[in-house]
Amino acid sequence: MNEPTPHISTTFESFGLAPPLLAGIREAGFTRCTPIQAQTLPIALTGRDVAGQAQTGTGKTAAFLVALYQTLLTRTPPPGRTATSVRALIVAPTRELAVQIHHDAEILGQHSGLKHAVVYGGIDYEKQRRTLEAGIDVLIGTPGRLIDYYKQHVYDLKHVQTLVLDEADRMFDLGFIADIRYLLRRLPHPERRQSMLFSATLSYRVLELAYEHMNNPELVRIEPDRKTVEGVRQIMYYPAMEEKIPLLIGLLRQAEAHRTMIFVNTKRMAERLEAVLGANGFHAQALSGDVPQAKRLRFLRDFHNGDLAVLIATDVASRGLHIPEVSHVFNFDLPQDAPDYVHRIGRTARAGAEGDAISFACEEYAVGLPEIEQYIGYKIPSAPICADLLAGGLTQPKMQPEHRRGSRRSHTPPPRPARSGGAGGRGRHKPHRPG
Repeated sequence: MNEPTPHISTTFESFGLAPPLLAGIREAGFTRCTPIQAQTLPIALTGRDVAGQAQTGTGKTAAFLVALYQTLLTRTPPPGRTATSVRALIVAPTRELAVQIHHDAEILGQHSGLKHAVVYGGIDYEKQRRTLEAGIDVLIGTPGRLIDYYKQHVYDLKHVQTLVLDEADRMFDLGFIADIRYLLRRLPHPERRQSMLFSATLSYRVLELAYEHMNNPELVRIEPDRKTVEGVRQIMYYPAMEEKIPLLIGLLRQAEAHRTMIFVNTKRMAERLEAVLGANGFHAQALSGDVPQAKRLRFLRDFHNGDLAVLIATDVASRGLHIPEVSHVFNFDLPQDAPDYVHRIGRTARAGAEGDAISFACEEYAVGLPEIEQYIGYKIPSAPICADLLAGGLTQPKMQPEHRRGSRRSHTPPPRPARSGGAGGRGRHKPHRPG
């Protein structure tokens, strides 16, 4: 097992990569490796299997794509392979992550001559099918759609040379493990392919999957005991319920937000914030689980390109999104599960950059703060709410019909818990505001 070592500056040029791959790396703007790349590539480029653990946003995607392309460019396709027999399979837990991997693959592999495709549910069923039928080399997708097309014999897995499982821990969380095992059992024997697994945690269940379906993988852990990215500046505010929106808008104005993510816990709150921010001069869109796929991808593309300043998201978008230069992440609602805090704030300070994570511990969600701080291993710094941080004279939105249906519930705060004792207490109390 590879243990963390002091990071020595390693360049991609030093690995003796195939010229078409190096050309793609240069055009992607990559020169020096991140720690996960510097430690996994020397292993993977020799053809050995790798199980890697690293924080979100540390360059895992580029690590496995570089190894994958080097394999496909330097090894001949298996004899008997047909156009619909894929050479590389990348499995991702969410459609957003699959789309992002495909985007990165097209950049890094643009000079390789290899054909790519991405498949996922919710959109373009026949279009994706026709792409597979035309023949591809690298197939990226989510488990359900991959199995759907496989069962229809649109493509086959008999000649796969490289397998990648990305965010393996998330596969378990989303209940995909039976689908993953279905696909893995239809691949060539582990000794006849290279396999790479990446995960935020190498838990027992992830390692069990690795040892069952990989060829003696070498474990690489990058800062496994530090859960949050070092470049994120974290701050906690303790607003009253009625202060949350004025505080958010005041901080957004202060930050001159241009690429900011705001996380909330419910679809109703996402819709409410979209309307309020829009009425007060911010270009904002809400991204939640039931947004149609075409619309979701448009939002993400606009946000990625800088055309959309503020993206409001529920936890459906908290993992698997690699969007460069996100300057600020707001936890308007503290998450109810501690790991989601890490996933959310990991949207900023990616690949060695810096960023700000600003969280609100309000009366409704402050109950989860002790668990979050226990999970990350330290207390999050806090700041007082000064009067000049609270935006005044806010414009109330003219709610559209689709918002109005849930507006009464959205605008009515939840019942306040009992202050002491009784059945309503349950330990939830108005948090003390430092300073």
